[in-house]
Amino acid sequence: MFAAYFSGLVTGLGLIVAIGAQNAFVLRQGLRGEHVFVLVMICAISDALLVSAGVAGFGVVIDRLPWLEPVLLYGGVAFLVVYGFTSLRAAWTTEAGLAPSDMPSLPLKKAVAICLAFTWLNPHVYLDTVVFLGALSTRFPGREVFFGLGAVTASFAFFFSLGYGARLLRPLLSKPGAWRVLDAFIGLIMWAIAARLLTA
Repeated sequence: MFAAYFSGLVTGLGLIVAIGAQNAFVLRQGLRGEHVFVLVMICAISDALLVSAGVAGFGVVIDRLPWLEPVLLYGGVAFLVVYGFTSLRAAWTTEAGLAPSDMPSLPLKKAVAICLAFTWLNPHVYLDTVVFLGALSTRFPGREVFFGLGAVTASFAFFFSLGYGARLLRPLLSKPGAWRVLDAFIGLIMWAIAARLLTA
């Protein structure tokens, strides 16, 4: 039981730690201190649902719906390109540092919509959680649930650490130049992920 749980925990952390569109957005909102709890809960609960689906064998459904993959692929790429452009434009025009009173607030509804898009329009999310983790769980017959619980624990621990730990970087990002670098970095990450999706 513990071996299955620990394996799910380690594997889940290994998949989620890499900087991606979703993680970059949570980091940015954590730095701004905006809607952090809601956003990390959306990310963690979404992962929990997808991992549960994978452990339950939902990966078979994706294999039987070949049209679903290109829909997710091109929808996700389009979203990443647009958001990357927005971040790069902000990097070019931002003149303020990370002072909460000076930064324009992102409305909750818009933040939730962006977070949901990063989560559910990313084909890699399905491959990592539903297909890959679902397949790995079969290595623990009768203990798949514990493997899934380990992966879900990893998601909750990571997103809460990222969202609330980001505030430790606030002093560094209090200068306009550092904030512009972060926006540019995030924008380039979005475009790099989009390019990787198209060429994979």
